[in-house]
Amino acid sequence: MGVGDQGVVRRFRMALLWPVALPLLLVLGALTPLHLVTAQAGSLDRGVPAARPTPPPPPLAEHFDNAGISDDTDTAAADLDGAGRSLSAVALKRAGWGPGQRLTLHRTQLTWPDTAPGEPDNAVADGQEVGVSGRGDALTLLAAATGGTATGSGRIIYTDGTWDRYTVTVPDWATGPHPTKAIALPYANAPQGRIERPALLYARTVPADPAREVARVELPRAADDTARMHVFALGLRAPTSRWTGTWSTSTSGYAALGPWEDQTLRLAVRSTTGGPAVRVRLDNTFAAEPVAIGRVTIALRRSGAEAAHAPVPLTFGGAPGTRIPAGGQAFSDPATFRVPGGGDLLVSIHLPEPVTAAPVHSAATGTNYITDPGAGDATRAAGAGPFTGTIATWPFLTGIDVLGGPGAVVALGDSITDGVGSTPDANRRWPDVLSERLRSQSSVPHYGVLNQGISANRIVTDRYSGDGVSTDTGGVSAPHRLDRDVLAQTSAHTVIVFEGVNDVRHTGTTPRQVTLGLAEIATRTRAHGKRVLVATVAPCGGFRDCTDDVDAKRREVNAFIRANGKRGGLFDGVLDFDAVLRDPEAPERLRPAYDSGDHLHPGDAGLRAIAESIDLDMLGTPA
Repeated sequence: MGVGDQGVVRRFRMALLWPVALPLLLVLGALTPLHLVTAQAGSLDRGVPAARPTPPPPPLAEHFDNAGISDDTDTAAADLDGAGRSLSAVALKRAGWGPGQRLTLHRTQLTWPDTAPGEPDNAVADGQEVGVSGRGDALTLLAAATGGTATGSGRIIYTDGTWDRYTVTVPDWATGPHPTKAIALPYANAPQGRIERPALLYARTVPADPAREVARVELPRAADDTARMHVFALGLRAPTSRWTGTWSTSTSGYAALGPWEDQTLRLAVRSTTGGPAVRVRLDNTFAAEPVAIGRVTIALRRSGAEAAHAPVPLTFGGAPGTRIPAGGQAFSDPATFRVPGGGDLLVSIHLPEPVTAAPVHSAATGTNYITDPGAGDATRAAGAGPFTGTIATWPFLTGIDVLGGPGAVVALGDSITDGVGSTPDANRRWPDVLSERLRSQSSVPHYGVLNQGISANRIVTDRYSGDGVSTDTGGVSAPHRLDRDVLAQTSAHTVIVFEGVNDVRHTGTTPRQVTLGLAEIATRTRAHGKRVLVATVAPCGGFRDCTDDVDAKRREVNAFIRANGKRGGLFDGVLDFDAVLRDPEAPERLRPAYDSGDHLHPGDAGLRAIAESIDLDMLGTPA
């Protein structure tokens, strides 16, 4: 078992909603988000049975027809873009992307081309048929475009002869956006030597039907000849029906720290649903270099940094530790360890090598722990003694899964979802309360609840640029993090979107931009067979920048949300958090009893009111 688990999927059936969503988006004039939808997730059409080729098509490596990687000592040996420029093999190796390196991106296992510099290492996509087998809930392409942004359509062809058509857009390797990249190398090569500008690679994920066995994949055929799409690797993202996400957090930035060296982190989290076995997910998102993980353990928490028992070791491919490439992620092997629903857990991570910056989630509304520099591996210590310092972030750890379970609900949001305004170290964020409600009843399954809130996050614009060390940990925009924070979350079948107040407060953002962003999120998510519930934006009157104009923008966004939660709308349902939180006497403000005191963030009582207003029957898996 593990990230490549090929277990039979019972719960997910593809919801082929693109033909429905397309006319709606066109009516709304949503041409820009529509383009982004195809760029980020792909559109889908289902086909009737087609004849199978004999013999089966060859693997991707046999289609390689372009040499795009050169050594720094022979920079003219490859030509990725037709102008003699290429990726640097040295820079790739420094990032942990050496020949044959296994990479996990968006929960998909991929293999970087096992080729020498100057040899063909990518296929210029033009409808080639590639042999692919297995089941997956998505297909991930690791690619880059040259000559501009490249768009093309291909097919996922199943063993029963049916097929799904997808459309995907890959940005240019030199000028593309950083927030959605898989990796940015610091320089490129050219015949005259090094070019000091980033070279970008992208992982693009399109939906597949996990109930059908894949036989082959047709690479995208370009819509025009102005740009070329170079595919370096592809793979099916294995279904996760045997696992349920019980805890998660979003990477909100890449922050300078320490430096940490030969130290151990002890990170405190609370599970939302239970199971008899566990695995953890570590991410090196936004990083420029690999990180060494020495050992990792998990334990139930007694109090503070003290474990209730001897911590249980976790392994990675049978080894006690791992090295995570830049931009990649690592799943531990399954370990027998019963996780209780609503249990306090401690995950300890030994960092044997110097770490000067790390992907973090800030505003954790909780306390985590760290040993002194040079203290060594304290992952197996049950006592709190070695953990002499505290930190206010979750570095590297992004998810915990339990074996079995009914699937998970994702809360995609900003600081209100992240718990700003709630009592620290008390687990009183509204997703925490929602999880308590689920565990205390028997009408619906005890779904996992995954909190993907980021303080200061927006729908329309990025707070963090997506590249380099930054003091801003407001994250990339919700659409830019959707693939990672929602679509790739373990067994997630429903997402609650509760964002927008930071957008309407931003003077450069219009209500129409916010609603187009919400439409994009909904369309892409529903294309992956998941339900989308959108919450109305809460009032913030009295906060320093929440003017009458801001409130007018907020009410316009809310009118759009309410109108599109009806049957046949863009959303599967609407959660009217505005109606729950607003003061009846002054609807532009929070109820005084729900206000944390800053007039923007609800306190404990307001967050509980949000969670208690949710109809649990709306959280079910798609029909």
